[in-house]
Amino acid sequence: MSFILLLAFLFFVGSLTGWVLELFYRRFVSQHKWVNPGFLSGPYLPIYGFGLVLLYLIASLEKYIDFENEVLEKLLLFFLMMLGMTIVEYIAGIICLKCFKMRLWDYTDRWGNIQGVICPLYSFLWSVLGAVYYFLIHPRILRSLEWLSRNLAFSFFIGLFYGILIMDMRHSTQIVLAIKKFAKQQQIVLHYEELKERIGQYKESRLIHAGFIFRMWMDKPFYRFLKETYETTMDHISDLTDNLSEKLSTAVNSVKSTTGDTSSKKDTK
Repeated sequence: MSFILLLAFLFFVGSLTGWVLELFYRRFVSQHKWVNPGFLSGPYLPIYGFGLVLLYLIASLEKYIDFENEVLEKLLLFFLMMLGMTIVEYIAGIICLKCFKMRLWDYTDRWGNIQGVICPLYSFLWSVLGAVYYFLIHPRILRSLEWLSRNLAFSFFIGLFYGILIMDMRHSTQIVLAIKKFAKQQQIVLHYEELKERIGQYKESRLIHAGFIFRMWMDKPFYRFLKETYETTMDHISDLTDNLSEKLSTAVNSVKSTTGDTSSKKDTK
């Protein structure tokens, strides 16, 4: 079977599987609700597609690792998997942060994080995922590849997947470019998950069905939505600041008045 078709199949499986993993992780661990993960509309996460390709390639290096201790061989293999996945995560995060002024995830509250993009905890989780892949998934991947080599007609569905993915990326790229333009003008970095929450709130206020798949779809130009939302937020912050300042000024004057009355009574005595 063509090596290119093999990698395309792995990317296809990894993207879909990663989306399912993230879906359940957000539902039962992080956000406790059903959230469509990632910045694409469909049920796939390209970063996991690249990740599965990388794990497969690293697992294929096992025959070149020759230690007398088999445990050390496996530990080195899992370390390479952790390192590879961490590098993929860092590159993807930095590209989004520096090129598009957008955070798809944020580890700034995690110990040892680097630019809020990677951290030791999630690197460790990548190593665990690598071990799970090696023992439970890699043997099945190999059998799947053997099946695919005998049923090349299935490549039609892989091609269909990539066709949908390309159309989705075209739509999502327009959104990302609008985010980049707005963030650059305002000199800010937008958090993608918070942005999706704002869009959901906006749609609910307009009685528009938010949708699970096409959550980023808007009834107005996306850039205009960003600008209006930002201006509304800044006006709200300004009102809160003015209100707080007024209350603080009133409290200070009240304290001064009380202090003055106390001093007058002492002088009278």
